Amino acid sequence: MTTINIFRSARDTVAFEPGQVVFEEGDPGDVMYAVVEGSVEIARDGHVIEAVPEGGIFGELALVDESARGATATAATAARLAKVDKKHFTYLVHEHPTFALQVMKVMAERLRNANKH
Repeated sequence: MTTINIFRSARDTVAFEPGQVVFEEGDPGDVMYAVVEGSVEIARDGHVIEAVPEGGIFGELALVDESARGATATAATAARLAKVDKKHFTYLVHEHPTFALQVMKVMAERLRNANKH
């Protein structure tokens, strides 16, 4: 899993308790998240398809194609997440081109894993 460390020192974070839902499949997608501490499980149709550890991101597709959430994200442990809205995402892509490459790498890894299953 690709680690994105740009959010490691994020100050504007949201805390989630184990089992707390971050978003549900079908919800509007207006932000992506970076896991600053803890881990988050991504599930589709009630089956966990991925565990996102510290340094991971999730929900990025919603910022790329502006579609509804394709899965449910739930805190697997106590977690601290950085929220990244479209404006911040666009800024990061513009000002830190390596960030865009890291996001594409994450998306490619997920696509390859989905194709395996």
